[in-house]
Amino acid sequence: MGKALFLQPPSYEGFDGGAGSRYQARREVTSFWYPTWLAQPAAMIPESRLLDCPPHEIGIEECLRVAKEYDHVIIHTSTPSLANDAKVAQAIKDQRPETVIGFVGPHPTVLPEETLRAAPAIDWVARKEFDYTCKEVVEGKPFSEILGLSYRDKEGRIRHNPDRPLIADLDALPWVADVYRRDLEIERYFIGYLLHPYLSLYTGRGCPGQCTFCLWPQTIGGRRYRVRSAENVLAELAYMKEIFPQVKEFFFDDDTFTANLPRAREIARGLAKLGITWSCNSRANLRYDTIKFFKDCGLRLFLVGYESGNAQILKNIKKGVSLEQMRRFTRDCHKADVTIHGTFVLGLPVETPETIEESIRFAQELDVFSIQVSLAAPYPGTELYEQAQRNGWFAKRREGAIVHQDGFQDAALEYPGLSREEIYEAVDRFYRAYYLRSKPILRIVKTMLEDKEVFLRRCREGWEFFRSMAQRKRDLHSAKADAAG
Repeated sequence: MGKALFLQPPSYEGFDGGAGSRYQARREVTSFWYPTWLAQPAAMIPESRLLDCPPHEIGIEECLRVAKEYDHVIIHTSTPSLANDAKVAQAIKDQRPETVIGFVGPHPTVLPEETLRAAPAIDWVARKEFDYTCKEVVEGKPFSEILGLSYRDKEGRIRHNPDRPLIADLDALPWVADVYRRDLEIERYFIGYLLHPYLSLYTGRGCPGQCTFCLWPQTIGGRRYRVRSAENVLAELAYMKEIFPQVKEFFFDDDTFTANLPRAREIARGLAKLGITWSCNSRANLRYDTIKFFKDCGLRLFLVGYESGNAQILKNIKKGVSLEQMRRFTRDCHKADVTIHGTFVLGLPVETPETIEESIRFAQELDVFSIQVSLAAPYPGTELYEQAQRNGWFAKRREGAIVHQDGFQDAALEYPGLSREEIYEAVDRFYRAYYLRSKPILRIVKTMLEDKEVFLRRCREGWEFFRSMAQRKRDLHSAKADAAG
């Protein structure tokens, strides 16, 4: 068995490549999700190491120095970062030709041949769930016998092995806690709406939701919510609490932690006994008694995808939750004193100037603690991507581009009567219309006055936010100049 390095390479400044079903991009404020999908196979392989370059501010020289010590380098890539990651792979191969390099993630799953052709340095890619695929590669199993593998044979021809079945027994996977402790500085991981420092982990994989734009359920995790047992989850949480006493909040990064409510309640009861503050992803369809129960068991925040304030767009994207359900859920969270971070997406089919204004008014009506406004990202492998190809929705300029050259999100789609520039500009207008009101301002000021650390953090985030908005305007002006010229 060789030594394996699991790598999130250096990329755009502040690039959050560890994001799961959410978009991989540079955020308005410093945001980094944990690289849990790399930590999991790293935990299965002795003498492995996880190197997460962006949050640790590790540049290419240090990355190459570390990589030189390993027989196998396994790189997590994404559609926005593939070209950059291929260059890193080539640099690793150039300095040590015998290094075996593999790429994992949704992009290699959907486009394995394209990924292999991105650089001759890439020896193999894993399709779908890659935990056991990585393990078998590092253990030296012949490539021709490894399920879920696409690779170059000795003659340079690309081969595709049969798919690997999704993992049925998630309890059989080792915990990621020790990999986090060994390889990550957890204080470097920030999410604006979570307490700091935080820890995130998965208690299950897959999502029964049918959202047309959501990446990982359509490429890696599947539509069925496969879960770890409550006992297994609680045992790891108890261990994490012991080895990371500085953590103020634990976040369950499952696409929809509340999809299996009996199990979620069982875990919540255990968390209450552990005295843990926790948050999770949830659909906006829970009833008040469930919300209140979770609150009493230590829940602090729900991350909720509202997406749009237009009923037809919600139907078009197969959201499965109505506007009225969202309103009731939000009222019940306010009543139970549960914080909400709400996410909205501009440019979903079929956006118009009027539906953008509906979403802005809807967000103001809900008045959740904080929001994130994203641009529709048609990733290969998603139904949204197929719809965009079929209907000609891709913007002509930089067709299919999801991020700018600075790593910030770009508008990839446009519709009759609504250009990509108008969609892009609406993000800034949405944020200003939402946050430049008395209620959000007073909420933020209140949290700043209550805690000195929060005060300093919010000052930094405010500076980063307005700096990123200025950069977005420069990106737009540049795009308009290119189009005109």
